[in-house]
Amino acid sequence: MDRNLDAFLDSWPGFQEGILITIYLTLGGAALAFVMALVLGVAAGSRFIVLRGIARTIIEFFRGTSLLVQLFWLFFVLPLLGYELDPLFCGILALGLNYGAYAAEVVRGALAAVPAAQTEAAIALNLSTWQRLYKVTFPQAWVQMIPPLNNLLIQLLKGSALASFILLHDLTFQIGELRKTTGDTLFAFGIGLILYFVIAYVLTLFMNLLEFLAKARLGTGPTLGGLLSLRPERVDDAVGVDR
Repeated sequence: MDRNLDAFLDSWPGFQEGILITIYLTLGGAALAFVMALVLGVAAGSRFIVLRGIARTIIEFFRGTSLLVQLFWLFFVLPLLGYELDPLFCGILALGLNYGAYAAEVVRGALAAVPAAQTEAAIALNLSTWQRLYKVTFPQAWVQMIPPLNNLLIQLLKGSALASFILLHDLTFQIGELRKTTGDTLFAFGIGLILYFVIAYVLTLFMNLLEFLAKARLGTGPTLGGLLSLRPERVDDAVGVDR
């Protein structure tokens, strides 16, 4: 065990680089996926059949094909056609397109779940289509989007492990190198399990904070000022923490 720990400490600089690359892939892919989800999700619920058809085609294409195949196409096939992408950008692009297609369905469903009476009230107030979406529909749908988007974010983090196939020295690559150095598969992948869990937990805490703020903005959850005025045991009850 001491030999394994020494090998891990010696390889820690490499692990730091791998963690950073994994975080870049996750955050970059998530940003692209979110933009793609908003555009395609809104378009998929449009009353214009051509716009809706284009959005549905893009969504089903990226949902219906493997992330690994998409990575290979972007990294190995595009150079044959004269377009060579940086490996990190290639990974972010593949993750963003693939998970953005899944997230687009979350956006479409959440927007459709907003009661029609809300839209009718916005029309009665003479709000434009953009104003109805930005000021009325989206804030209510956003609260419903966050939990499934949180799940997709964690899935995207785990999907980033495939980037090791396109020569990126991410966290998964460093785990493989540690396994080769120590010859102990259980130890190497145990370290990887812990590191991936820590990153996923931090992302989950961030998404929980977004959900708390979104609910507070709508008045459907406790506000920060309200929480600060509660006794400790009441704070746990308000945010759903079990003692």
